[in-house]
Amino acid sequence: MVIAIDGPAGAGKSTVARAVAQRLGFTYLDTGAMYRCVGLATQRSSEPAATVARRIEIEVGERVLLDGEDVTEAIRAPGVSEAASKVAADPEVRQALVAKQQAIVADGDWVAEGRDIGTVVAPDAAVKVFLHADPEERARRRAAQLNLDPQDVLAKQRTRDERDSSAGRSTLQAPEDATPVDTTGLTLDEVIDQVVTLAIEAKEIQA
Repeated sequence: MVIAIDGPAGAGKSTVARAVAQRLGFTYLDTGAMYRCVGLATQRSSEPAATVARRIEIEVGERVLLDGEDVTEAIRAPGVSEAASKVAADPEVRQALVAKQQAIVADGDWVAEGRDIGTVVAPDAAVKVFLHADPEERARRRAAQLNLDPQDVLAKQRTRDERDSSAGRSTLQAPEDATPVDTTGLTLDEVIDQVVTLAIEAKEIQA
């Protein structure tokens, strides 16, 4: 079974996906980390981003490995976040990473989160959830996570939202067959409970 969790930056996708995977005994797939790896590798290379995306080896789990190097912390730097958003706007980069992601989730039970998961990466996912929150709340969460100024994060977030909604992407809009969850006024446990309930219901239907 695949649980697809989509939504914009700061909506809580990573935190929720990790917790849901742990509670259900599924494996967590952070697709955003893969784009961050391409962003980091592109910063280090003179090659086009698409070439880098096809060439590099990425391992995503408790630690993130880029061609064997542990880059778990390095890919969370603000500059890498910006680079990841830019390379994600390249259709060839997305094509290369989607192929890698689809191969990963082809077998087993997964909680996959990121952008375009329910529409492109795993369109046949048994459960599709779209997490969203007020822009100010998303910026506050990201700023607290990275110890940055909330207003600066909000300004960069608006730019990223515009870029992520272009180039044929619709990352700020829930797929028609996804369950939207507004996390603005919810606790983490409340959000996790909603997603776990959807997964249990889907398993019962499959059975």
